Amino acid sequence: MAEELRLRPPHHRVEKRAIGWWTAQALATVLPPVIVLVVLGALIAPARFWLLLPAVLIAVLGAVYVVVMPQWRYRVHRWEITDDAVYTAAGWLRQEWRIAPMSRIQTVDTVRGPLQQLFDLSSVTVTTASAAGPLTIDGVDRERATEVVEQLTATTQATPGDAT
Repeated sequence: MAEELRLRPPHHRVEKRAIGWWTAQALATVLPPVIVLVVLGALIAPARFWLLLPAVLIAVLGAVYVVVMPQWRYRVHRWEITDDAVYTAAGWLRQEWRIAPMSRIQTVDTVRGPLQQLFDLSSVTVTTASAAGPLTIDGVDRERATEVVEQLTATTQATPGDAT
C-alpha cells in the first residue's frame, strides 16, 4: 500500500543569496516614494512639512521592512521534492505550507527576473490541477533550478495519473 502523503516541513532551505534578492526587492519598493516625496518637499516650500512627514514615516517603516522581511523569509522558505510530492513552505507574514502530489503536476517552469539574475537565482513554478494555484519555490540557485525541473519532469512522466 502506498504511503499516505502528509503536510510536513520541507527539508531544503533556499539559497542564502535570496536574502540579498529580497532586500533589493524591498529597497526597490520603499525608495521611490521616499525619493519622490523628498524631492517634492524640497521644491514646494508651502507643502514641505506635509511632504516630508510621510517621507520620514515611509522611510522608517520601510527600513524595518527592508531589514526584517528578507531575514524572516529566509527562515521560513523551504522546499523539498520526493518521489511522491513537492513540498513548499513560504511567506513571512502569511505563511503557507503546501504539498503537490506528482500525479497532480501539470507543468514545471523556471523564472529568472533581472534581480534574480544579479544574484544567480531562479524561481521554480509547479502548476497543478489545484484551485489553490501553483507552488513556487523562490530563491533557488540557477543550476539547481535546472536540475529540479529535470527531476520533476522525469518523475511526473513516470507517475501514473492524468494530473486533473
